[in-house]
Amino acid sequence: MEKLVLDQDKCIGCGACVGIAPDSFEFDGGFSKVKDSTVTDAAISAKDACPTFAISIENEEKAEDIAA
Repeated sequence: MEKLVLDQDKCIGCGACVGIAPDSFEFDGGFSKVKDSTVTDAAISAKDACPTFAISIENEEKAEDIAA
């Protein structure tokens, strides 16, 4: 399963992600944070628009896959 990840150290608070994908991102203390980590078309557009490449999509292993 894939999920959105935001690197807080790279975020400059420009707001592009919040403007493009408000269901996925929100402002917190002047910087963006992930509101819903579900990968959607809008979230992918926000990732692509991020000027500092702070947003990534990562694989999240299921617990049963790790135990196997």
